[in-house]
Amino acid sequence: MTEEVVVTRRGQTTIPIKIRQKLGITEGTILQVTLKDQQVIFRKAKSTFDLAGTSKLSAKTAKKLLDRMRSEE
Repeated sequence: MTEEVVVTRRGQTTIPIKIRQKLGITEGTILQVTLKDQQVIFRKAKSTFDLAGTSKLSAKTAKKLLDRMRSEE
């Protein structure tokens, strides 16, 4: 999918709605911007919600680790 957009004098542009909908980009979504081989690449930044369930730790073990980290602060 390719779309053309205009860059404003302040360096801003609008991501076309079809692309935002397809990628689930909504107001407040954090994007990572990378320059690679003369290309600007936008990627959705991973949130803690995206990472939920990806740990090999049990929920009980993860909670214990978090409690220990909090008590060290």
